[in-house]
Amino acid sequence: MFCPGFKDVDAFVKRGLGGVVAATKASGLLPQAGDEFDFYRSFPGFQDFCAVQGERLLHCMSQLMQHHGCRSFMKDRSKLTGLEERFDLVIESNDVILEKVGIMLDEASGVTRSQPVMPAGYQPPRIVVSSWNRKGNDHSGETFHLLHAKNIQRPQLKFKEKVDNSNTPFVAKIFVKPNAIKPLPSCELTKLQKERPEDLDVPPALADFIHQLRTQEHMDDMFSHPYQYELEHLVMPEILRSRPDPQLYKPLAETSCTFIETLEDLVALNEKLAKTTEFAVDLEHHSYRSFLGITCLMQISTREEDFIIDTLELRSEMYILNESFTDPTIVKVFHGADSDIEWLQKDFGVYVVNMFDTHHAARSLNLGRNSLDHLLKLYCSVDSNKRYQLADWRIRPLPEEMLKYAQADTHYLLYVYDRVRADLFDAANGQSNLIQVVWSKSKDLCLKKYVKPIFTEESYMELHRKQKKSFNSQQLVAFRLLFSWRDKLAREEDESTGYVLPNHMMMKIAEELPKEPQGIIACCNPTPPLVRQQINELHQLIKQAREIPLLKVSEIYVLHNVTLLTLLQSESTLFGPHDTSHVSESDLMELSLQGRVILLFLLKEDEGVGNSGHLTVAQQKACSILESFENPFRMYLPSKDIHISKNAKYDPSTKIYEISNRWKLQSIEKQQKEAQAKQEAKKQAKKAKGIYRLEVCTPAGPVGPIKVSCVVGLIFSVACGSWKPAHCRQEWDEARLKRINLRIKE
Repeated sequence: MFCPGFKDVDAFVKRGLGGVVAATKASGLLPQAGDEFDFYRSFPGFQDFCAVQGERLLHCMSQLMQHHGCRSFMKDRSKLTGLEERFDLVIESNDVILEKVGIMLDEASGVTRSQPVMPAGYQPPRIVVSSWNRKGNDHSGETFHLLHAKNIQRPQLKFKEKVDNSNTPFVAKIFVKPNAIKPLPSCELTKLQKERPEDLDVPPALADFIHQLRTQEHMDDMFSHPYQYELEHLVMPEILRSRPDPQLYKPLAETSCTFIETLEDLVALNEKLAKTTEFAVDLEHHSYRSFLGITCLMQISTREEDFIIDTLELRSEMYILNESFTDPTIVKVFHGADSDIEWLQKDFGVYVVNMFDTHHAARSLNLGRNSLDHLLKLYCSVDSNKRYQLADWRIRPLPEEMLKYAQADTHYLLYVYDRVRADLFDAANGQSNLIQVVWSKSKDLCLKKYVKPIFTEESYMELHRKQKKSFNSQQLVAFRLLFSWRDKLAREEDESTGYVLPNHMMMKIAEELPKEPQGIIACCNPTPPLVRQQINELHQLIKQAREIPLLKVSEIYVLHNVTLLTLLQSESTLFGPHDTSHVSESDLMELSLQGRVILLFLLKEDEGVGNSGHLTVAQQKACSILESFENPFRMYLPSKDIHISKNAKYDPSTKIYEISNRWKLQSIEKQQKEAQAKQEAKKQAKKAKGIYRLEVCTPAGPVGPIKVSCVVGLIFSVACGSWKPAHCRQEWDEARLKRINLRIKE
């Protein structure tokens, strides 16, 4: 026995997998986070149950961690940071366990990790060991010869139509539309751009408007789904409205399988398919050594026989199958057709009308597992072998084992199609409403359009957000330049971005910013061939990124998508773009300085792309705004590109002398006005304080202090309502001063 209660490993794995599936289903029945959970949490019984089950789960996890030699103190945690520490423990334990699993799988496959540690950049010769090229239970060691990917001639070189990797939207390849209710557009956009069918008596402005409307209409037709009208008006066939009687499949060994690689055989196959009421379809795709990917094989099965089509050889003739694939009276059975629909459009211009996806049927039946392997095991008692799922399907000629694997993918699919339809009728109490739901979802998949990957200046930000790494300004510019270089080279060489430079290597280079080419190679292990070829160009990109002003992560508030206005945003929820009543002057000055720094960083970043160096209109305006902070008289000075003599500013006949003299005169007038304004301000301030001077004089000259009218040269200062002598020839007593005060006021 393998262990107590289990006779072998398969029984143990089956029991463990069943337990995991049951636990997953049970977890889906728990109250959802939010109001529902809070409602249940208000009951003491539910709280006690959660506490008990939580302790059991933590105890079980601790035992698993102890068994694998990991830290397992899941319970002894503080209340403040306990949750984060437990998450860290779980992540650390998962890494350790998965590493052990990887080592064991490598040992089981014959790959050992007991290799000596080599210096960075060194690549010892490796022997590629594939698990599929050994016979299953035969221990004689006999293997099948497998060509490695680098030894296979690239099939793209034989294509009659060159693969379009340009940075333009995808245009449908269809030029003949069988089974059409609405025909293809008769006019092409290129003809519309040359011809102006508007009447001559129409005003020119109106003629331009009409032409734009017609052009836009045909643009919409060009990029729309060719069979959109037919699919939107498609009605579910009557054959799907009744419960089927499952028709058992033929044994795989007794079913003929035809390999089609000529045009005559393809035409004959299309005629056979046109006479059927349903057939099953599957595709084998390769995406590692092609930018957009290549469909290498198509499998088709009817009730009587199976077919395998070499789509690499018949790539330009596959459109013939549109006659049967778009026939609304024939049901096309797929399993998980999300990618298949796009691949058919991209490579062959083939579209599907009236499809039934068994994957969506399995989801509607709530089978727990929706894969084709599970359906074959459930309905056909067949153990599917998926060891060729990731094989290189460009290999020609295909080994017999790979052909058998491809045939089995669709051989049982029509029987599975009958069984899931019967189960859907039983689940709906004999009604066809569940069938209608699955058929509607399948029709929506048929309406799916292939979208070509388009590179933009901000494409790198999506990958950067997924990686969840914090970069400074230099690292971010390096990552952007590497992303742009990789996309451009992948399109030119028709290689996948993962082959040119994998994501983790690109992140490593951007994070380290190596100073030498050897440092770039050290960040890539193993080094991709195109990286080794383009190492000097990559080195120049890294040098260009290192010249960018270094900004911390906290200083990079804005990156292309966010305007500088967000820097002034207050924490108040009532903040408006022009509301600065809650912001102090120091904060505004600080934010303004940060805005200038970030604006400079963005301009430098855009200039460092290495393109033609021309700035857009928005960038030119931003440059002028930035320069206005440095020199407020910039608008009155000539361009930097014009040579100016040093003696020009001293020559009265030049414009420079006139401008400088004008500013000098204006500055002198401004200083005089400022001086007068200061004097007036002082007088106004004195009046506000109540300070006056009074001088009394008579023609009689100075006399004795007997009468006020005889006072000569007497000066008084009035301050705060009291009189005091500032200067006089006689001394006055306080009583006389009071009387003078009263008389002067009168």
